[in-house]
Parts: sequence; C-alpha cells; structure tokens
Amino acid sequence: MNSFENRVFAITGAASGIGRALSLQLTQRGAKIAAADLNDAGLAELQKEISALGGECFCFSLDVSQQADFVDFANATKEHFGQVDGIINNAGVTLVSAIRDMKRSDFEWLMNINFWGVVNGVDAFLPHLRESDDAHIVNISSLFGLLALPLQSAYNASKFAVRGYTEALKMEMAGTPVNVSSVHPGGIKTSIAKNSRVNEASVKNGKAGLLKEFEKAAITSAEDAANIIITGMLKNQRRIIVGKDARWMDRFVRLFPATYEKIFGFEKGVLAKRKREAAAQGGE
Repeated sequence: MNSFENRVFAITGAASGIGRALSLQLTQRGAKIAAADLNDAGLAELQKEISALGGECFCFSLDVSQQADFVDFANATKEHFGQVDGIINNAGVTLVSAIRDMKRSDFEWLMNINFWGVVNGVDAFLPHLRESDDAHIVNISSLFGLLALPLQSAYNASKFAVRGYTEALKMEMAGTPVNVSSVHPGGIKTSIAKNSRVNEASVKNGKAGLLKEFEKAAITSAEDAANIIITGMLKNQRRIIVGKDARWMDRFVRLFPATYEKIFGFEKGVLAKRKREAAAQGGE
C-alpha cells in the first residue's frame, strides 16, 4: 500500500492498546476508520479523539468469534463509507495454563477469538477488499507465533495458526490488489495480561505475579508498535516484527531452532517445579 489517504480501514480490538494506537495514527495519515470492539465506552472515547483530529470513525460493537456478526460489520462498513481498503485483525486474548491443568472450554474460548476471529475477519472483508485497487490485510500474530513457551500452549497454538494461515493467504493473493502481512509483536504495553485467563494451579505466584512479570517484559509502547506496523504496511512486508525483544529472539530461534528452549532456560522452571512437587509428595 502506497498511501493511507482516503483509505478505509476496519480494525478489531480498536478500543485500547495497539488497535487504538493504529486507529489514531492511520487517522493522522488520512485514513477513515471502522473501529470494532466489545468495549463500547472505549469505542466512544476513540471516536471523540478521531473527530478531534479531523478524522472519521464508524464504531461497531463486535464479538470477533461470531462469524455472522463479522459479516454484518463488513457490510455495515461498506455501506457507511462506500468502500473498504483494509482489515486489521488485532483483537486477541491470552490464557496461561499448563496443558495438564487446562480446561477445554478455556482453550476453545481463546481459539475462537485469536484464530477463528482472524478467519472470520478475512472471510467477511475479502470480497470487499477485492474491489479496491490497493488493499491490505493485517493479521496480528505474536512473537509466540515464532517460538513456544511453557504455560502458553493455547496461545502458541493460536498464534502459530494465525502465522501459517496468513502466509498461505499472502501466496493466494499474489497478483491481486490485496497485500497481506503477519505481525509478530514482542512485549507490548497493553491490557492483554490484565484481561488474561490464568490457571492458578499452573502459575506459582498467580495472576498478580504474572502481571508483574509482564510489566517488566513489555518494553514497547502501543504507539511505537503501531508505527512499526504502519511502516511495514507501507513496505508491503510479509512479516512485521515488532520490538527489539521480538527481533532478537526471532533471530536467535532461527539460529538454534532445535535447542532454543534449553539455551533460554525455558525447561529449567518446569524441572524445578517437578522437583518441588516430588519433594512435597515425599514429605506427606
């Protein structure tokens, strides 16, 4: 995509975090925004900010896991603006749990949002995007779509799936006006950890401890993340890596694909927990 001037972009998870930052920055570059989220208050505030910038924002209350609702969003966006030039599938959630402790219902909840939400967005908007002379699909994966971590199996599964789906989609869109990018952020300062589901049986210090760890790891602001994504879109990059941590770890995993978990020490915590559990059982 060469320019965002007078282009119409639909963005999910737009009420906060990266979605909000993308909505504001694309507005500043001349785009019109169709903002979707379940946070109606956040959408109303975003609409005010976009209006203050002289932009136009159409808001839609959306559960991305509902295919029919996504179709309604796409059709409403086309009807409101008369065109659609991009969809950024940004909405996402996380689940922290060991596989052995995980509830199937929690796993399905996450996949319905993180993976099927992306598929629903592409299915709903692609017919409209094919009518544009220059369109872009941006699917937000994660650094965890490039490497795996213990206690993140469900999140890893969803983000690896988004990556594979998006890269295949890019190949299928070759020769059409539709560009496709997969985005892989590292630690970003958003509310995703605060809104996560945490299996207390799997996490030593519970959700409170997890939030402290996340705050330390989140080294990139949502505004910086949005700027990197927009730059990548202008360059039509297939894979957009966001954050110094993500770029460094991506290179490391490429160099040591079979042993990175040992080098990073990802297995040490698991082994230490097993020793503690064994000691506790022996003491009973």
